[in-house]
Amino acid sequence: MLSSRPVSFSLRQFVKAISISFSVAALTAITVYIVSYLALPVTGVRIEGVHKFPKSEIRQDVPNRASLITLNSGLLERRVESNPWVQSAGVSKNWRSGIVTVKVEERRAVLEARINGKKVFLASDGTRLRGSGGADLHRVSLDKSQLEEIVENAKLLKNEGLTLDAVESVNAGGVKAMVDGREVVFSGKIEAGQARALKSIMRKNPGADKVFDLRSPQRVVVGNAGSGTSGA
Repeated sequence: MLSSRPVSFSLRQFVKAISISFSVAALTAITVYIVSYLALPVTGVRIEGVHKFPKSEIRQDVPNRASLITLNSGLLERRVESNPWVQSAGVSKNWRSGIVTVKVEERRAVLEARINGKKVFLASDGTRLRGSGGADLHRVSLDKSQLEEIVENAKLLKNEGLTLDAVESVNAGGVKAMVDGREVVFSGKIEAGQARALKSIMRKNPGADKVFDLRSPQRVVVGNAGSGTSGA
């Protein structure tokens, strides 16, 4: 007749097993890191499209002794895009050369305004910037509601495929601005239909002497820049 003994598993044995497991996992991680670095190291960083802030800031976001395998492209893109001057960023890896390329689309200042004695710089999508970035802008005086109106209209224009290049002046007659290199006047909120029509009419009126007036609700009026707007 066989007798059985109770199997005991002491706390010391349990801790020892856990320690061994952690050690093996850590050793595996270190081995993978070393192998990936030796096999596919980042040999350099190429930066394209940057003019407004130092490229060194982007290079600092790439860890020393980074590997193409361990480099998180999405995280690097988000870090670069956290800079107000960056509209978007894309990261690509060249697995043969080891070069990481960061392509940047920058914002540009379109408005320099003074609101309650405070200087404000605005990008075409409504983002506040740290300065003009070297852009030659006309300084205008605004109140907060006018600024919000311009920001809202700038975003709408962008959504419809148009770019607000610069705000020339703001007065009782409305906002005079350059949109896709053409003179545009608006007041109040621009409607989406107006923005779409503006894009279409601009193509049909390639002459540089035209001004496009969006101050009439649901209409885009086209006229000569020198003589004011006329027609529908």
